[in-house]
Amino acid sequence: MTVTAFAAQTEARFALARQVADAVLFEGYVLYPYRASAAKNRLRWQFGVLVPPEWGADCEEHDFQHTECLMEPKAGATLSVELRFLRARRRTVQRIRPDGGFDTVPELRLDDRVLVPWDEGAEERVEVVAAVDELLGDGVTVPFTRPALEEDEPVLDAAGRPVGRLVRRCEEISGAVRLSARELDGPYRTLRLTTVVENTSTWTPPQGRSADRDAALPHSLVATHLLMALSAGSFLSMTDPPEWAKGAIATCRNLHTWPVLAGEPGRADLVLSSPIILEDHPAIAPESPGALYDATEIDEILALRTAALTDEEKREARGTDERAAAVIDLADSMPAEVLERLHGAVRSLREVTAPPSAAGPAAGGFPDEYGVQRPDTPWWDPASEAGFDPQHDRVVVDGRSLGAGSRVLLRPGLRRTDAQDLFLQGRSAKVEAVLHDVDGGVHLAVTVEGDPGADIRREQGRFLYFQPDEVTPLEDDA
Repeated sequence: MTVTAFAAQTEARFALARQVADAVLFEGYVLYPYRASAAKNRLRWQFGVLVPPEWGADCEEHDFQHTECLMEPKAGATLSVELRFLRARRRTVQRIRPDGGFDTVPELRLDDRVLVPWDEGAEERVEVVAAVDELLGDGVTVPFTRPALEEDEPVLDAAGRPVGRLVRRCEEISGAVRLSARELDGPYRTLRLTTVVENTSTWTPPQGRSADRDAALPHSLVATHLLMALSAGSFLSMTDPPEWAKGAIATCRNLHTWPVLAGEPGRADLVLSSPIILEDHPAIAPESPGALYDATEIDEILALRTAALTDEEKREARGTDERAAAVIDLADSMPAEVLERLHGAVRSLREVTAPPSAAGPAAGGFPDEYGVQRPDTPWWDPASEAGFDPQHDRVVVDGRSLGAGSRVLLRPGLRRTDAQDLFLQGRSAKVEAVLHDVDGGVHLAVTVEGDPGADIRREQGRFLYFQPDEVTPLEDDA
């Protein structure tokens, strides 16, 4: 394979993995309600922060990440590594004076937004490509530096007149990526790959006073993570390795990060080493309409709450950050049918109803007009309900046909976890309906005999539900 072909192939594999890696990169970037003034947005960035060594020595944060995993490279294999992180870009707000000068202000109010000071996140990448054989012994060390930068952006009012400017400044940062490999004893050619990412910045707290975390962030690598791909060969899963590799996997040291198989399901030639613990082959939920950035986000709840913000709160959010503004616009413009797809997604059914060849959204579905991935076939067909009638359907239990009106003895099974079920053991009940679920399961809706609220339960349709193996037919049932 030529160098150009290998680079194109690697880029394609990285592009798929970046969908998840981007979620890692921006996890917790800005939290609901997406305003800089919100208390939980005052302590920024919680994952994968590599601080300057001089500052990290006196705090609980770290200046490095250490990844170890096992790989089985083929002869002549090449390893491609992509280090990704955010660089804090400190933004100040200035108002224009009558004489043309500028004054720094705490906020600048416009018709559609309120601009305030804020730390933006600029994405940075460091790429390393090396032959696997080069990693043996001392390995490869790749230092990198990003120089300090400062830029201005004019702020115009609705009429196009200049009213101020935004001043953005990035501090100089430097670091290093260290790659090495060691061949393990055993029947197969297996290497332990070690990747260390370090912040080597020389910044120190100002003389005579201790600097806080806010002062160290512009010199830090934020949300640091790695993508690593083999041109030929495979990595071993850290959570589900083959039996012969479990002992070697157990000795791998992973500090402040965790490697998982990534990319296309079924393949093992790419690893994502993340400060957030993930499972092998993590994927973005196909129902998700866009990035909401809030840590441990639940799309449906966040979308509803964001849409319910007041106009003034939305103005503040739009002025906080471009990504926060995009979240507001997304929530405001989300069609009802897209929001409905965020409610009650059942993952187990997708495996049953998806085409056998489906390997994920790219293979088993297609995007609709809103860019939301949809399966080729629905997991449930409403027309199938026509063949069921809860009031007349019957089910055979112990050789007896049971349906609405039948009397049964309740025998809650071992699958029950509600302590209230213990009080129903041995009670007689009346079957009110026979129900079928989309998985093909059968459930008996019952009311307990002697329950003074049975009539109300029937009127409201609030029954107790048992499976056929949890009841015994009573002999006096007609």
